[in-house]
Amino acid sequence: MATKKKAADSAAAAEKPAPPAPKKRAAPKKKAAPKPQLKTGYVALVGRPNSGKSTLLNALIGQKVAIVSDKPQTTRISILGIKTTDKGQTVFVDNPGIHKPLHTLNKRMMNFVYSALETSDVVCLLVDATEKFGHGDEYVLEALRRVKTPVFLLINKVDIVRKDKVLPIIDRYKDLFPFKEIVPISALKGVNLDLLERLITEALPEAPKLYSDDEISDQSEKFLFAEIVREKILKYVTEELPFVTAVYIESIEKKEQADWKTPGETRPVTYIRASIFVEKDNHRKIVIGRHGSLVKQVGIEARQEIAEYIGHKVFLDLQVRVRERWRDSEDVLDLIEGQKG
Repeated sequence: MATKKKAADSAAAAEKPAPPAPKKRAAPKKKAAPKPQLKTGYVALVGRPNSGKSTLLNALIGQKVAIVSDKPQTTRISILGIKTTDKGQTVFVDNPGIHKPLHTLNKRMMNFVYSALETSDVVCLLVDATEKFGHGDEYVLEALRRVKTPVFLLINKVDIVRKDKVLPIIDRYKDLFPFKEIVPISALKGVNLDLLERLITEALPEAPKLYSDDEISDQSEKFLFAEIVREKILKYVTEELPFVTAVYIESIEKKEQADWKTPGETRPVTYIRASIFVEKDNHRKIVIGRHGSLVKQVGIEARQEIAEYIGHKVFLDLQVRVRERWRDSEDVLDLIEGQKG
């Protein structure tokens, strides 16, 4: 009996299923690498008149966004230049030169500067390495002392000064203001602009893009065309005329015109009427020129640049008009600023 029981127990044990093999632990899933945060913000370009702000803006954007002239106070209204990369979006703000205002026009120009200083994430102060330090520079630094954001010092035009002249400029400014970065540059030759952009990107906050990828500026066609005409005027006038000249685009009309090269086809043509404002009759005579030569040359050069920009033929009608004391006229200034859109 005992033998039979043992045999039965052995058979029962044999019939029991084997315990399941231990499961292999699944390899942990790899977490997706976090997307790099975009660095986005506003960068104010400020400095004394003619320090190279507009030239720097154009160089950073890679094409002409702001007009450039060797005359002081060429920039009268803040202009945005938008640069988008895979790292983010930098919105450069080209501002009028910092100066003591004499007219309503100048007060408005300085209001643009103060607004940019208050709203920007980084401020870049441009200093002309070829100019001596003076009261104008002290006035600029005084304006910057209200700024709470990082301020970069850019020593511009280092391509045309001796290297041993740059260090004393840096030392002087370091003693006067706590700059976050100091970068010697040449806006015209592109010296150290890659370094400057990298440092600016590092200083910007993490934020989504503010503009679409294809936008490079905030200017309307009307404002841009007016600025192109004014740039050509500044090329040929001197003394007080650069300060007392303004351009207003009266109308822009786009039409289809018969193409004489291809019968039955049409081509686009843009007709632009613009007024050039000056303050005195003798200003008007100078801008018109002998037998209309100066205004004619301005018209030729402006028309060529506008046609290149829009890609088709342009007719440009320029009229020089006297508007006494327009620099203190709120109505005229509203008209001119309103072109920006």
